[in-house]
Amino acid sequence: MRRLGAALLLLAAQSAKAAELTRIASSFEEKDPFGMFIDIGFQRTQHRFKLTREHHQNDDVQDVSELRFVGIDTRLNMDLRMGLWEDLEFHYGLPLVFSRTQRWRFANGTSAENSTIYNNCLQADGQLLDPNCPVSQAGERELFTVREGDQQDVFRGGLGDMTFGMAYAIFNQKKDPSKPMWLLGVDYTAPTAEGIDPTLPTSASSQGRIGDRIHRYKFYTSLSRRVGVVDPYFQIHYTLPYRGPGWYSNCDHPDPRTMGRPENCGTDQWTRSDTGIRPPHVGGFIIGSEFNAYEEPAMHQKVAMDIRGYVTYVSEGRYFNELSDVFQKLHYTQDYLQLGGSFGLVAHAAEYVHLKATASLLYNTEHTLTDESIGKDLDGNGTVDISANPKEINPNFDWRTDMVSRRFRATETSIFRIDVVGVFNF
Repeated sequence: MRRLGAALLLLAAQSAKAAELTRIASSFEEKDPFGMFIDIGFQRTQHRFKLTREHHQNDDVQDVSELRFVGIDTRLNMDLRMGLWEDLEFHYGLPLVFSRTQRWRFANGTSAENSTIYNNCLQADGQLLDPNCPVSQAGERELFTVREGDQQDVFRGGLGDMTFGMAYAIFNQKKDPSKPMWLLGVDYTAPTAEGIDPTLPTSASSQGRIGDRIHRYKFYTSLSRRVGVVDPYFQIHYTLPYRGPGWYSNCDHPDPRTMGRPENCGTDQWTRSDTGIRPPHVGGFIIGSEFNAYEEPAMHQKVAMDIRGYVTYVSEGRYFNELSDVFQKLHYTQDYLQLGGSFGLVAHAAEYVHLKATASLLYNTEHTLTDESIGKDLDGNGTVDISANPKEINPNFDWRTDMVSRRFRATETSIFRIDVVGVFNF
């Protein structure tokens, strides 16, 4: 039994390769003076959800169905990983977004005749469009237009934000079979993409911008431990955002059609920092395992299945969400969890090339898309005085969409993603 155990340990040590999540480029090794990976991948993400809205009904506030949203993002991801020293890696990534399209259509059972989006009597400041509007429907004005047919509503694309990062393997199972593979890493995503201006129209021939002008610092640690044909792994991560140059504020284009108190923009009480973008903090973990179905170390060949699960928390914040294009403004969005999993295949055809193909299905918990606060107490009396002291009203607040009983929510979310990546090893 001892001989068998020793033989199995020797076999694991000889064939042990890190899971994809803990892969690292290393240089100045005894038999490998220079290590580098180039990843080129195609990614397509389809995001669907039902848009509901709070509405007074039967003496209660209920969510009523309004729209169906479909967003499709197609891009090419290019990543370079280069070993700077033993188990120390520098990496660089650049996404090329071919297209990011968004479409809004009425949900089943909803039309212009019964939608609260069209049957609207209020202005953004809470005043009636017409004194007789609730009774006679005089002066009704839709919040935005819902197009019919298959025409896409919004088109965006272009070069995305660049990412620079470092990773270091504290332990390397390939060198010491008694230890797991343990990485520490930090990534910096720079606001290099042109900043979004939601007030600018887009078209198929004139795509809109995709950048939010936010610095992002991602900290993570990853572990994996090859045991025979199984290679379980785990990663925990957190991303800290910070506003960069050229970040957007709704007060850059104060508009009484979408802002309840635009005249408060730029005052001492409501600075640009108060009314501008507030990117969310993101944190979570990944857990999964590779299952090696075939491996021939001498030929550098391997076929493995990769099954993983995701749990990600996205904090509240004011940013560009799925309603920003139709309202032409940033919205304060409630926090939510993103849950899901993926199934992938990894095929090492030779020493210098391998392929990965992954299908992922994700779900976002229900969350409010229009959740701006009404204001802040400036005189210290414990309340926001919307009549006696209108300077306390948040310029971003829209009485039609941010007030309780009128807010929009994202429900029944599904995100389906396909990734196909070619990895070249030098």
